[in-house]
Amino acid sequence: MMPLPRPLAGRAFAAAFALCVAAALGAAPNPTPSASPGLDLSGIDRTVPPGADFFAHANGAWLKATEIPADRAAYGVAGLVTERTNQRTAELIQRAEKAHAPAGPVAQKVGDYYASYMDEAAIEAKGIAPLQPTLDRIHAIKDRQALARVLGGTLRADVDALNNTNFYTDNLFGLWIAQDLDDPTRYVPFLLQGGLDMPDRAYYLDPSPRMADIRARHQAHIAKVLLLAQVPEAQAKAARIFDLERRIAQAHWSREDSSDVKKNNNHWTRAELDTAAPGLDWGEYLAAAGLGDEAQFAIWQPSAVTGLSALVASQPLDTWKDYLTFHALEHAADLLPRAFGEERFAFHGTVLAGIPQRRDRWKRAVDATGGALGDAVGQLYVQKYFPPSSKARVEAMVRNIMAAFGRRIDALEWMTPATKARAREKLAALKIGVGYPDKWQDYSGLEVVRGDAFGNDQRAERFELQRNLRKLGRPVDRTEWVMTPQTVNAVNLPVMNAMNFPAAMLQPPYFDPARPLAMDYGAIGAVIGHEVSHSFDDSGALFDAAGRFRNWWTDEDKAHFDASSAQLVKQYDSYRPFPDLAVNGKLTLGENIADVAGLAAAYDAYQMSLGGQPAPVVAGLTGDQQFFLSFAQSWRLKMREPALRQQVLQDEHSPDEYRADTVRNLDPWYAAFDVRPGEALYLDPKDRVRIW
Repeated sequence: MMPLPRPLAGRAFAAAFALCVAAALGAAPNPTPSASPGLDLSGIDRTVPPGADFFAHANGAWLKATEIPADRAAYGVAGLVTERTNQRTAELIQRAEKAHAPAGPVAQKVGDYYASYMDEAAIEAKGIAPLQPTLDRIHAIKDRQALARVLGGTLRADVDALNNTNFYTDNLFGLWIAQDLDDPTRYVPFLLQGGLDMPDRAYYLDPSPRMADIRARHQAHIAKVLLLAQVPEAQAKAARIFDLERRIAQAHWSREDSSDVKKNNNHWTRAELDTAAPGLDWGEYLAAAGLGDEAQFAIWQPSAVTGLSALVASQPLDTWKDYLTFHALEHAADLLPRAFGEERFAFHGTVLAGIPQRRDRWKRAVDATGGALGDAVGQLYVQKYFPPSSKARVEAMVRNIMAAFGRRIDALEWMTPATKARAREKLAALKIGVGYPDKWQDYSGLEVVRGDAFGNDQRAERFELQRNLRKLGRPVDRTEWVMTPQTVNAVNLPVMNAMNFPAAMLQPPYFDPARPLAMDYGAIGAVIGHEVSHSFDDSGALFDAAGRFRNWWTDEDKAHFDASSAQLVKQYDSYRPFPDLAVNGKLTLGENIADVAGLAAAYDAYQMSLGGQPAPVVAGLTGDQQFFLSFAQSWRLKMREPALRQQVLQDEHSPDEYRADTVRNLDPWYAAFDVRPGEALYLDPKDRVRIW
């Protein structure tokens, strides 16, 4: 992943924000009876010893009794939080929609956007007419200069960047306006590989029979979309479009290479774009994108940018026009007649993720409204559901976990004093945001027209692009949030040395002021520790206290860190969710480091919070048992096979069951559950990974 956003979890384009995909893909489970506040004791499978499979021990009874709802690719505890948040948000939006002007101009925009998205009859009546000007511009392309202008006009700020973890956007390139890795006092435009309809290059290039079948279905999907729009010669055009995407995939970097900051931190001048990536008319492209005056660009995946540019010149103009037509239809599917959205879901939902049933429109409307007016919806949410007392409790936990992490740095026997000093400096510089941003985004410049769902979406995209472009040349704002308060997730921003913990993440079962602290530290405490640890994972450790990409380690310390990281890679490489597919320990390394170090810091902070007193026993469970069970139950998830395979292939987060088994690297877990040699999860003390 780029080192800019480091969310607790991320997915590719077709999914949404999630706690290791559970929040976006999991549906809301019925509350399970429990003898303990904050712990689901009835969900524990006591026939599975903790040392055999801690995830199954903590969640096995729930897993056996649970069916994945038809409109979800997965079903988990994070889904409970997301569904509750969506229901609350929907009520707030619907209230704003009914209130109109008396609720205030921002609330009115929220209500009008939602009402327009929900007006299926009006959308159906308009057909594809709202998209026709875009299709006409594509049809009018007569030369490569005009092609470059249209391609540049599709460039958008990747507002879904936290989910689209490698920027596999359906536009030819992805754009992210962020701090320069070499000079974090200024913003710079990052250009990244894009152009694919499917979520990863492997779907186009993997020779396995399963992937070959998906490719055949994808080509059929392209043809169906064109037929719905009454595009002539749909089958032949679909074949050419798919072949172009296959060529684009061949130019793409792998997930592993895309995560290597050293390989990807490249700066090209405007002139170097012409010489290093010939084929695309960069002057026309950048002018159309609103970047015509920029003198320098940060280029991620440079050979991919070169390869995609070359394809603009080498592939037939008519093929590019067909490609752009398909992508315009695909991008707007939910704002066109129902058949377009149903077809998009049939492929992206059912074929790629195994989901039998599409989500209700009101849920999609909530997501769309939040995507366009996130902070406006967030203001409504925190006023109702995030009291100051909750903010104060979480901030106290953050202080304790930061202190615990500092103590862990001081206690490292292998780290030299010089490196420790730099690490402590970086820890002290972290800016923690809890619940909501210090200042809200201003939407006065966004026009929302009731009854114009398509136009509202287009204007919201352009508004977000312009908001990001305005950052260029201005001072960096470290208070800016990249998540909305109603997002069920958390994020670390290494270049900004900042973290966001949205209000929606701070609710049961992750956080509950009414339950014992042991449970809160095991659940949300581990999340906080995870995000703090991202500042010191394999990518975060490359940035200093100012967010500058530079080496602040001694050679000896870096060698030790790399050796411990290799040990963790090996551990996760051994996990095999399917006989033919294993977890990629290198791809998931940063998240795995954050899981191990974050859990350790949360445990230390929990012990500090006791003030030397014994933890209260609850339902026969010691404080340590409550802590570790809360952690494992926070990863509760049941997932359909296609979605799990997609995650293993492309996601930088390990599957949830292995994240729950992170406990095997912590000594106190062994004592808490009497885990002994010979049990499956037992690790000899020398094999337990201790990076921080």
